[in-house]
Amino acid sequence: MPVWDDLVGQEKVSEQLAAAARDADALVTAAATDAPPPEASKMTHAWLFTGPPGSGRSTAARAFAAALQCVSPDRALGGVPGCGFCDGCHTSLVGTHADVEIVRTDLLSIGVKETRDLVRRAQMSPAGGRWQAIVLEDADRLTEGAGNVLLKAVEEPAPRTVWLLCAPSVEDVLPTIRSRCRLLTLRTPPVDAVADILVRRDGIEPDVAAAVARATQGHIGRARRLATDPRARERRAAVLKLPLRVGDVGGCLKAAQELIDTASEDAKQLAEEVDVKETEELKTALGAAQGGRMPRGTAGVMKELEDRQKRRRTRTQRDSLDLALTDLTGLYRDVLALQLGSRLALANTEMEDTLERLAGAGTPESTLRRIDAIAACREALDRNVAPLLAVEAMTMALRAG
Repeated sequence: MPVWDDLVGQEKVSEQLAAAARDADALVTAAATDAPPPEASKMTHAWLFTGPPGSGRSTAARAFAAALQCVSPDRALGGVPGCGFCDGCHTSLVGTHADVEIVRTDLLSIGVKETRDLVRRAQMSPAGGRWQAIVLEDADRLTEGAGNVLLKAVEEPAPRTVWLLCAPSVEDVLPTIRSRCRLLTLRTPPVDAVADILVRRDGIEPDVAAAVARATQGHIGRARRLATDPRARERRAAVLKLPLRVGDVGGCLKAAQELIDTASEDAKQLAEEVDVKETEELKTALGAAQGGRMPRGTAGVMKELEDRQKRRRTRTQRDSLDLALTDLTGLYRDVLALQLGSRLALANTEMEDTLERLAGAGTPESTLRRIDAIAACREALDRNVAPLLAVEAMTMALRAG
């Protein structure tokens, strides 16, 4: 199965990447045989993958990295690199290839120190003699200083080093960096395509796959999570009941607090799964005694780990809140569609009675104001406004309409 099959609903992007991978393979072959390189190569040293959440930005970057490392013998017979079966493709996709560095962060930002380490790695020659691919999945989280460090490496790359940057939009990347990258814009996958891949790849029942694909409006990762995680379905159902609970000021404040508590619980669950393991592994590496006593001089290292875990919990809480706000926006979008008599497919068909009730209790203008209030809450969270204050302001605005 070719690596491009992982790109759901991105046929145009797949064609562009496949053509570039073919030219990249020709460049490597020409260098190995002293033959002249292709004249009009579609390959370049830096790429920027943009698109809405769930469109598959990092999936596209990983697939391209795998195609660059493809060693299938079919290439000599005219086959397109990226077979998906050879050692180069397989190790690239699972993250164990020596020449493919996949960088993601579970923190709020990527700093200068981490970026300098990455740039140093990019200066090395490929271990396998083909390409060294650096996949930066969260390029939008680079601090300004980190972006300036990365700029030099993108501007003057090492031979056969390819930067694959991923961000929601071009505006999320420094202009000096994006001007040196080839831009690929991905779209939200069609709902039918997402349902189909859930059935084929994950063995989800067709009815369930169709329901979660419609509920998440084409977000592959969220659809897979909803289909396989009962707790995710319960949390989403609770969030979608919020518009019915803001009839008075007390209800608004209580609903806001519960939304914050749910996000905090998500962060706590992740901490329980990851933090304890990380802490124990670090203690072992530092030579902690059997009773847990740490050697002298290790307090600073442990404090650094604690700070990192705290920042990760903050991001997890914000991500959980943002996901809840996205679901609320989808609910009011369905309400607006009913109020306008639109034939647009509803995302929350299982809540049709609630949608009809909300549609009858307001006007299209009030629904639009509520959608704006949700967007304002998301912007406030991005500006580091205290989460409870931002959500309370939103619930009060939802009540006012």
